[in-house]
Amino acid sequence: MLHPKPHDTTSENPLIELRSVSCGYQNNSILENLSIKIMAGDFVGLLGPSGSGKSTLLRAILGTAKVYSGQILIEKTVSNKKQPLIGYVPQLETIDWNFPVTAEQVILMGRITHSPWLPWHNHQDRKQTLGIMTQLGIRHLRNKHIRELSGGEQQRVFLARALVGNPKILLLDEPVSGMDIKTRDDTMHVLDQLNHEGITILMTTHEINSVAAHLPWVICLNKSIIAEGPPSAVFTADILNKTYDAEMPITEFEGLTIVAEKPHVFGKK
Repeated sequence: MLHPKPHDTTSENPLIELRSVSCGYQNNSILENLSIKIMAGDFVGLLGPSGSGKSTLLRAILGTAKVYSGQILIEKTVSNKKQPLIGYVPQLETIDWNFPVTAEQVILMGRITHSPWLPWHNHQDRKQTLGIMTQLGIRHLRNKHIRELSGGEQQRVFLARALVGNPKILLLDEPVSGMDIKTRDDTMHVLDQLNHEGITILMTTHEINSVAAHLPWVICLNKSIIAEGPPSAVFTADILNKTYDAEMPITEFEGLTIVAEKPHVFGKK
């Protein structure tokens, strides 16, 4: 069970703020007129169907997607390039697994932006890397080729790469996608610990009941913001229907809101 810190709705000093932002790629606007405030210490889930703009939102905050209008502010400063305060974990399917690197070498890449004028890694870089690998339980994988690892191990390697630069913010794109139940729960426990240590986390997920329902704040997205708030307020039939364009029955169980997908009846025309 996660025990994330509650979302602060009273602070006037957001760590991340989007002001009427429209963004996308190659003159193609994916998201329109987004206004969002993320406070320091938040743990926020981004929900929406494939193609709804969740990954684009993370990349816009990171500085790698084009902002056509509006402003993105990090610590009250306009963000228009890659931010050193941010650690980013992409979706695994976007990574080239044929690149000949070990798990330790992948993580050390996260120190390059920390010292961009040094093309090599020093003793402190390696010490930091091994410390993060120990924290995430992957030190024994340090000399394995990244392609040889399981999906859960690969996710932890890329999480370690994001953490090794000491970020204030973690942007995670589907960090538990494809994991078995135990690996997913172990990973969420690690993220919960990192959040309690002070790292602000914004993550995309398709896992409504097993992940998003346990977070203090969720944002439902489909090209624009459909709704945001605690899961108990956002997980309604009307909001989820607008988000996913699908009928999703809602029920309550032991204080938790459970979202079900209406099963398809095969053979019925």
